Amino acid sequence: MWTAPNLDPKKHCFFGAEGGVSQGVYAGLNVNTKSDDNIDDLNENLTIVARHFGLKKENLLLLNQGVSAKAVYVEQPSRDLLEADGAVTDCSGIILSIRTADCAPILLEDRKAGVIGAAHAGWRGAYKGIIENVVDLMCKKGADIKNIAAAIGPCIAQKSYEVDAAFYEQFVNNDAKFEKYFAKGKKIGYYQFDLENFCADKLRKCGIKNIEVSGLDTYELKNNYYSFRRFTHMGIVKKPKCFATEISVIVL
Repeated sequence: MWTAPNLDPKKHCFFGAEGGVSQGVYAGLNVNTKSDDNIDDLNENLTIVARHFGLKKENLLLLNQGVSAKAVYVEQPSRDLLEADGAVTDCSGIILSIRTADCAPILLEDRKAGVIGAAHAGWRGAYKGIIENVVDLMCKKGADIKNIAAAIGPCIAQKSYEVDAAFYEQFVNNDAKFEKYFAKGKKIGYYQFDLENFCADKLRKCGIKNIEVSGLDTYELKNNYYSFRRFTHMGIVKKPKCFATEISVIVL
């Protein structure tokens, strides 16, 4: 697990793959309720996560995530009911959570105002504006942009994230300045995309100055983190949504 130095250490955690009870291809702390993992193991893993804060798994807000820019305000926890990729709350006892396996989990807090947020920032969501939408919703609920601290948890690193020319062109055709997030790929016609810094710059453009990034590569650290891309390369992913994910959580 990783904790960001700029967030309350007792109120957040970027969990990795270690510490859970799942077995086989899901071995560890898998929390993907859309996977074919044993339901009892999944529930025990969620219990382990919630117990980190002295709460129950029923306190977890588990979003039905996709690749959208939709952020929701919540006043009660729920499990896979809300279709969104970001959440904000000012209510105690709700554990905001983001599930990832290469995408960037982002946790945010304004402890002075009592407002927290979480975002699932895969490249599509980040490109569409999930980060901006979570920050905007936090501010609508009373957060002050000057007081928001944000942390980007473990995600796939640039050196591990090869993309094709169509991916590259989608970004640079939208904004020529986006070229700085790409390096030449290992193969001709391919590029390496820097998701972490793309997300960090999105936060900066929102006006947030207090930002930390983990610098941990989910693809490379196979004993510590789940990685959809690594699983795909290994031939483990047999059908959509059926792979292990880690969880990042924050609570008031």
